Amino acid sequence: MSKPLGPRGMVLFTFAVGIGLYLAWLLRDVLVVIYVSALFAVVLMPLVRGMMMLHIKRWHPSRGMAVMSMILLTVGGLSLLLFVGLRPAFFDLRDFLRRLPTEGPQMFAKMQQVPVLRDLDMEALQEKIQDYAGHSATYAVQFASNWAETAGRVVAGLVLCVYFIIEGDDAYAWFLSLFPVERRLRLDQTLARASVRMGKWLLGQGTLMLILGVCSTIVFALLHIRYAYALGVIMGLFNIIPVAGALISMALVVLVAALDSWTRVVGVSVFFLVYLQVENTFLTPKIMKTHVDLAGLTILIALLIGSSLAGVVGAMVAVPTAVLVSVMLKEYAVHDEAIIESPHPVTTTTLTLGE
Repeated sequence: MSKPLGPRGMVLFTFAVGIGLYLAWLLRDVLVVIYVSALFAVVLMPLVRGMMMLHIKRWHPSRGMAVMSMILLTVGGLSLLLFVGLRPAFFDLRDFLRRLPTEGPQMFAKMQQVPVLRDLDMEALQEKIQDYAGHSATYAVQFASNWAETAGRVVAGLVLCVYFIIEGDDAYAWFLSLFPVERRLRLDQTLARASVRMGKWLLGQGTLMLILGVCSTIVFALLHIRYAYALGVIMGLFNIIPVAGALISMALVVLVAALDSWTRVVGVSVFFLVYLQVENTFLTPKIMKTHVDLAGLTILIALLIGSSLAGVVGAMVAVPTAVLVSVMLKEYAVHDEAIIESPHPVTTTTLTLGE
């Protein structure tokens, strides 16, 4: 039984906790990258295990080969979308920018015919656009700087995620070694249950992405939206970011539809509003409850909290984090430890980031 801390020990412990919290606040951006990378390593492990189970005669891919194959498939798919699906859009954008100085006044005249935009001060809007164009170099540098910083974090997160998958056994063993021996088995079994449910989150999120991608492609094709198939794929891919991803991709679709006619803008807007209601009130709670066993209200609250704390990244990891917290609370806050402990020793360690 541990000896209680004396007054001096309590003071030192309080200072140590305060310094730790202060350092965590200073390193919060780095800690978020590490946490998200480790979390996605756990979530992606079912895919890696599935690829490792493939057999070609007597050969089957190792863990590193499975990870490399997954990376190559992802990069290849995105490259195909970029160079095949979106190539016509890049040519049209170049032509549009070339014709903008001469056709800009006609575009503003058409905008003034729209009832909602009729009361806007178009002259002030044109002045703002001209001012933006005059300072475009400054804005471009700021934009490039912000995106370079974001891209650096994304690359660091991807590299860490790969390392967590490949070398997760050692990292997990070190993590367990921080706890007393008599408590490691229970923690290991608890985290194993959490990892199973967290892995199912990816399947549920993939289902939501597929539903939105298919529905968007069908609607865009029926409305004769430019680049309907490419935009449908983008809608599905961006849906990995709950709510915000669909909003970003839908803004792009509305912009493309506005190049042809306002009736198409109305059509895609109505589709998006209807689908957003169906997804948030029915699809997301139903599918996520089936896969991760969380109540619909819990999922919505987790998304709100995650997006408020860490923006887009927080929304992406909100549901698997809620699963982890739910399992830990159920094990340590609800169940009695004396009842949970198994009378028979178990020697296997089931949850690892790289199992």
